[in-house]
Amino acid sequence: MVGIVGAELAAWLRDTSLTRYLQPAEHARSRGILLADTKFEFGLIDGSPVLIDEACTPDSSRFWSADEYQPGQAQHSYDKQFVRDYLETLTNWGKTAPAPALPPDVIAKTQAKYFEAIERLTGEKLKA
Repeated sequence: MVGIVGAELAAWLRDTSLTRYLQPAEHARSRGILLADTKFEFGLIDGSPVLIDEACTPDSSRFWSADEYQPGQAQHSYDKQFVRDYLETLTNWGKTAPAPALPPDVIAKTQAKYFEAIERLTGEKLKA
């Protein structure tokens, strides 16, 4: 990466990514959730680096139940993995547009997982 963007920007990206990950990961852990990973997307505005997309959300991350975590196993998750698993195991979708419509039960279960994660992380209950 240093060869592509230079040492200074690479160091900023590394440091910013770690800082932006560690604080939410520590908070999630205190609420019984592992923030297993998250995706950061950066860009440049007038030559200055900026975070340009969501991070640490169920759409950009993997959230796992800390008390149910089992290395090497599929994890109880609070993220979009439920939808991915449905699409990969219960449909013949070839991962090209358009994606198949999701059945109401998959939508409801995904929403319930997101709401459970939000409640555990914030202490606030959301309503649909």
